[in-house]
Amino acid sequence: MRLVASSVLIAVCSIVATAWLAARSTSGEIRQRQGRTLARDARINDALLGYAASHPRWDGVGETVRGLARQSDQRVALATEDGTRIADSAAGRPPLPARPSAVVDPLAVDVSLGPGAATDRIDARAAGPFRLPDPERVRLRREVDAQAACLRREGQRATVVVGPGGRPYLRREGGPTSPAPGTNPPGAPVGAPSGHAPSTPRAALARPSGGGAFRLAEVAETPSAEVPPTLRPSSSAEPGEKPQQPGNTPDAPPGVPTRAPGAQTGAPGGRPADRPTAEPEPAVPPASCSPDAPGPTTTEKRALTQLAALVRQCRGSQVDVWLDETGTPAAPASAAECLATARRTQLKSYVAPAALLYIGSSEDRTPAIDPYGIAGVTAVILVLAVGISVLVATRLARPVRAVTAAARRMRAGDGSARVAMRAKGEVGELGAAFNEMSEHLDRMERQRKAMVSDVSHELRTPLSNIRGWLEAAQDGVADLGPALTASLVEEATLLQHIVDDLQQLALADVGKLRLHPEPVDVADLVEQIATVYRAAAEAAKLVLTAEVTGRPHLDADPVRLRQAVGNLLANAVRYTPAGGRVGLSAHADGDDVLIEVADTGPGIAPEHLPHLFDRFWRAEKSRSRQTGGSGLGLAIVRQLAEAHGGSAAVRSEPGQGATFTLRLPRAPDHA
Repeated sequence: MRLVASSVLIAVCSIVATAWLAARSTSGEIRQRQGRTLARDARINDALLGYAASHPRWDGVGETVRGLARQSDQRVALATEDGTRIADSAAGRPPLPARPSAVVDPLAVDVSLGPGAATDRIDARAAGPFRLPDPERVRLRREVDAQAACLRREGQRATVVVGPGGRPYLRREGGPTSPAPGTNPPGAPVGAPSGHAPSTPRAALARPSGGGAFRLAEVAETPSAEVPPTLRPSSSAEPGEKPQQPGNTPDAPPGVPTRAPGAQTGAPGGRPADRPTAEPEPAVPPASCSPDAPGPTTTEKRALTQLAALVRQCRGSQVDVWLDETGTPAAPASAAECLATARRTQLKSYVAPAALLYIGSSEDRTPAIDPYGIAGVTAVILVLAVGISVLVATRLARPVRAVTAAARRMRAGDGSARVAMRAKGEVGELGAAFNEMSEHLDRMERQRKAMVSDVSHELRTPLSNIRGWLEAAQDGVADLGPALTASLVEEATLLQHIVDDLQQLALADVGKLRLHPEPVDVADLVEQIATVYRAAAEAAKLVLTAEVTGRPHLDADPVRLRQAVGNLLANAVRYTPAGGRVGLSAHADGDDVLIEVADTGPGIAPEHLPHLFDRFWRAEKSRSRQTGGSGLGLAIVRQLAEAHGGSAAVRSEPGQGATFTLRLPRAPDHA
């Protein structure tokens, strides 16, 4: 259950993290794509707005639409508001997308796609009746080019810019902008001579912008203190029309007359009446290059007069209307709404009608987020995670349960309990380790039972002999003489030896075998042991040799060490036939000292080698005294070697004798 819960938690965390990363990256990609799409749509919309502003109909827009489609690699289509297709870049006339991308209307520009038209939402390229014919353009361009050349000769930087209607004008770089073509600077009296400069600058909202505008008509129903009479320019009057001179001063607002004391108003019919001399105007220093721009053309005057009439219809009062430096109509801020309405009315017949713009294929849809789909995918992932986790947990728990069942059988006394393990990896290693432990415990149990049997056998024989002879002596059957007494003492000594060996092994098992280590010269030790057993070897008609290479030293208990080596020599003398050889040798091997006892006896069978150091183990199962001892000697040898931090080993082949080796840690060299 913990594994399943952990897997589910990991799956949930993975799903949440993946969803968060996907949402974050997708949001960023969507924002970038929206930005690119908006810029692309703005370019396409601007191009089509330019076409609509310069053409009264959409006829011939097909080539422009196809060119925009090639540039943007998108489908571009135009349709009327009732759905009639005007132009489409897609072949085969596929259905239009469900929703248009924008409305192309030069008189109501979408400010999100054309921020520059936010003032009146009229496209600046919609010149309409203010568009100059070619002869007027050529004439004005020659005059403006001459002015620019004059300024450049004087070291001034001037650029000729063409307005929406085709009127050229000067734009000085690093200095004030030149007056608008053919007019007076802002604040100058209408009809004043060209180059008349105002004494006081005017605010941009109430005056023509940029310094350089000219008024062609100012319309009013009734003259009053706030509404001036109708004014016409004198410097650019049409042929056959006499200019009317207003009584404006340089400081008066456009169209508002200011009369000097004793001045007379204009005479009826628009002719100027005699008037006293007005206050002198400030002198204007002469300029080497004339700042005068070409005067207004007949086309501009006619269009501005028409526009002024439309504004008057909207306001019902006199409104000052002028052209700014680019040739675009302007009016005071208070009449901006009326000016925009009048311009739309005036331009309606000069621009193409509003059309719906479609960008993208008919299959282009923004995929909506499906919460049910996300929930379904999440549920499928969780089900798969739970299913796989349950499967893995079952495969992991099955061998563990098998090991548990085998352990319980072992506790119940079944020494043959094993686990049939087919799994690999850590679980397979667990099963193999359990089987090894079970085999080891089973072997140890058999050894324990065999040891109990061997101990009882080893003790029963001398005890039976002692008891039998004592009962015979008690019954008077046997005479308790010196010979019988010596035999009883020998049996008692054997019993004592067996008990001492068992006690020594028990102490070694619990780690309480006491040692008294001291520096030991291995050469002296070997010579002492060889001297003790040389007589027994000669009695068995054997040759006993002792050899030590170098002078190795040990830190060991000499008594215990003589006991271990003595047990090995005793076994060698017992099992080597007459005429054989027994060798005792010692030498240094790196950080260890090796003491070896080799004989030329019958050798040991390979299947007996792993059991030689087991307690009470004997190859001869009859345990006859003529074929061996109690079976504790080699077990004691191993225990003593391990107590000194070493080990005991044997190597042998049948018919070639055996070699027993004690490997003990070497002591530092002594002087």
